[in-house]
Amino acid sequence: MTATADAEAAENGLTPLADYLGSVLRRLRALPPLDLDLTQAYGNVLAEDVVAPHSFPAFDQAAVDGYAARWEDIAGGVRGVGYVPAQSGGPGGRTVRLNVVGDLGAASWRPVRLTPGSCFSVAAGAPLPIAADVVVPVEWTDQGMAAVEIFRVPKRGYGVRRAGEEVPAGTVLARAGTYVSPALVAVLAATGIGHVVVRPSPRVVIVATGDELVDVGRGSQPGQVVDANSHALTAAAAEAGALAYRVGICDDDPEGLRGLLEDQTLRADLIITTGGTGTGPGDMVRRILSRREGSRAGPVTFTDVALYPGTALGFGTVGAEEVPVVCLPGDPGAAMIGFEVLARPAINLLAGAEPVFRPSVRAHLLETVSSPAGLREFRPAHVAERRGGGYTVQPLNGGPFTLSGLAEANGLLVLGERVTAAAAGSTVDVLLLDRRR
Repeated sequence: MTATADAEAAENGLTPLADYLGSVLRRLRALPPLDLDLTQAYGNVLAEDVVAPHSFPAFDQAAVDGYAARWEDIAGGVRGVGYVPAQSGGPGGRTVRLNVVGDLGAASWRPVRLTPGSCFSVAAGAPLPIAADVVVPVEWTDQGMAAVEIFRVPKRGYGVRRAGEEVPAGTVLARAGTYVSPALVAVLAATGIGHVVVRPSPRVVIVATGDELVDVGRGSQPGQVVDANSHALTAAAAEAGALAYRVGICDDDPEGLRGLLEDQTLRADLIITTGGTGTGPGDMVRRILSRREGSRAGPVTFTDVALYPGTALGFGTVGAEEVPVVCLPGDPGAAMIGFEVLARPAINLLAGAEPVFRPSVRAHLLETVSSPAGLREFRPAHVAERRGGGYTVQPLNGGPFTLSGLAEANGLLVLGERVTAAAAGSTVDVLLLDRRR
């Protein structure tokens, strides 16, 4: 955001989005770390760097089923064992015959040594005999048991995995702030790690407010609005890696809202409310939470932010434990954009994840769009990679139709405060939603 854009937002009585986000995120701290068994660590974020205590592989081993041999025996022949006429591709037009002196499986543990002219039948994962430097695949041989004929000679080192070849001991396997993925779990286990120190997944409670709200499963009637927000925000919080709990609908009753929030502070690391952030007669959330009432309602500040759709956002703490609360607008599209802009970074920060924001790219705009002056617009869009490199972006429904646009979007087109129109062919910023299809 430029200084000019900041000034324009201030003139409109709006807080620049970057300033607002900075002030909110500076008040949050990552959750305290805990030590978890590896099988429970998936989906959490590492609280400290993880270093491999052991090498992987831990010992020299066969990478394929076949015959472990000395390469010099099969590359140049062994007198006394002999060549026979080649069936295909042997050195000098001949096959090589070696004595098979034993079998080694993955569970073999006694060290053995190769002698000239001999080999061991080995299974993938089996420890290599001392002096072996090649494994000839089964399909390149006659699969003999007492002696084997080799029809094709591999390069030295083929079929061999040396100790520490993939991960030497002392390697930093993952940095603090990294999500523990299934693949990372496998690497950690393979190098001998059974526990890791992680940040717990934040417990996020979602509350929808408003006398007009009714639950899903019915159509709206005059004076009624189906509660789409609490369902959508619960899904969004879970997608962000949180343990999400939907409380449901809370009427515009001051005592009821205070009591509900007080109860939820016992199980929440973050509370998200939706609805009631404006200054209208029915906006009870703003009225109630902006007041300090002992330990029951902490100071929540409501701010008009230079954001479109939805300008009214709230942030503060509630309850004696001072649990952070994010207050989003009641319009479903504005609530979802507010989640992406404010609540999702807050969840990532609590989880200790880095970075806290969605990745962004510069993309070639396929269609001319307009945007309200003085507001930073986040418009649903479809992003695609170009064959020659780079990205294109197709705008989807935005503004009052943001909700329907988000259903098809895999990105958010970002139009700055000074942008009132962006022409087709121009280059624009796009946040990547990275949603599963």
